[in-house]
Amino acid sequence: MALITGLLAFLYHLPQIYKWLLKPYYVASVLMTVAFLAVRKAPGVCEYLATQREDGNSCDFDWREVEILMFLSAIVMMKNRRAVTLEQHVGNLFLFSKVANVILFFRLDIRLGILYLTLCVAFVMTCKPPLYMGPEYIKYLSDKTIDEELQKDSRVTWIVEFYANWSPECQSFASVYADLSLKYNCAGLRFGKVDAGRYGEVSQRYRVSTSSLAKQLPSLVLFQGGREIMRRPMVDSKGRAVSWTFNEENIIREFNLNEIFQKSKKLAKGRGATGEEPNPSLPEVGAGDEPRPEDVDPGQPAESKKDQ
Repeated sequence: MALITGLLAFLYHLPQIYKWLLKPYYVASVLMTVAFLAVRKAPGVCEYLATQREDGNSCDFDWREVEILMFLSAIVMMKNRRAVTLEQHVGNLFLFSKVANVILFFRLDIRLGILYLTLCVAFVMTCKPPLYMGPEYIKYLSDKTIDEELQKDSRVTWIVEFYANWSPECQSFASVYADLSLKYNCAGLRFGKVDAGRYGEVSQRYRVSTSSLAKQLPSLVLFQGGREIMRRPMVDSKGRAVSWTFNEENIIREFNLNEIFQKSKKLAKGRGATGEEPNPSLPEVGAGDEPRPEDVDPGQPAESKKDQ
């Protein structure tokens, strides 16, 4: 029964999967991932390749290549244990497959190794992972607007993500953060994003390092009354981020979103009772016990990604 359910779910999402895989980044990544397999198995080409097999069959893997591929599989499985989204799983597979292909090609023929390594460098320089463009309810903040928004209303709680478009972790986390904004955004709880790679002064002011060695991107910071209350990941004395998994369950628990959401709904009701004019950019929130995506007005579009 579980197998049939999984198959039906796969068939239902098949058009979306095709649309996702046909993007240039994923097409090129798949081709580079299977490059060594294609060369080793291609008729008319594999006959001229070197091999260490006892039977001299150059169209099949030798024992050392099998070891490298097995080691690759183990590394990918270990890395994917902490992966949250499908993009993270696929990204780990692509990354370590390229590393294994470099080793395999250099071992096979140094000229093939140099050629493949050159293609990898060209791929990194010219082909970037596609940005998340799905539904969200997030305010994109800049160096000129972040202080104004955080201090405009002391009753409003803000969760702000510091991100960079070049960071694979930020790109993978984008869909998770967007889902949280759709579920929890209301009059008293807002979600924002700051491009740390673009606004370096803002990042320094809020002590978020953009260095890839610091591993602080993405960073989620909770503000209440314009003051920072907490952040994840935390940073140790050496300026490096403490390991933390960016999934929906961890964020809801660590930031206590359910309780903040309930208090934020009371703020919205209080504004209505005192006759205060509601902010037209904010959706009306229902009185249910749990946040629901339908609490956001479906007829109102999400705020534009003007700072992308």
